[in-house]
Amino acid sequence: MSIQEILASSGGALVILITLVQIAPIKVNPWSAIGKMIGKALNGDVIAKLNEVQGRLDEHIRIDDERNADAHRVQILRFNRELLQDNIPHTQEDFIEALSEIDFYERYCKEHPEYENNRAVLAIQNIERVYSERLEKHDFL
Repeated sequence: MSIQEILASSGGALVILITLVQIAPIKVNPWSAIGKMIGKALNGDVIAKLNEVQGRLDEHIRIDDERNADAHRVQILRFNRELLQDNIPHTQEDFIEALSEIDFYERYCKEHPEYENNRAVLAIQNIERVYSERLEKHDFL
């Protein structure tokens, strides 16, 4: 049996049926499904490599975000150390900047529960306490 005979007897009817199903209001699209299968077969290696690169990129972004949070924590700890030494006067703007660092750090910790965030708790409490006292006394630099 030749291809011409198959198409003439049943294959031609199959092509017409598939085309009609695609045109019909039913949301079945056999040509798209066939196209996707062919695309996956041809691009399988590219898709696998792309997934690998995406995973590596996600890891780099996570590490970069953690380093950024670490830098904010360092600024918080540095400012608290200056407050504890008590011989370095600060302006209200200094405190506002430190509170901004705290806001960023706490937001990051809240959005990333896997990040170790209990390293600056007491420093943050001290900065907020001293800021409240200075606000009450109006004794900023």
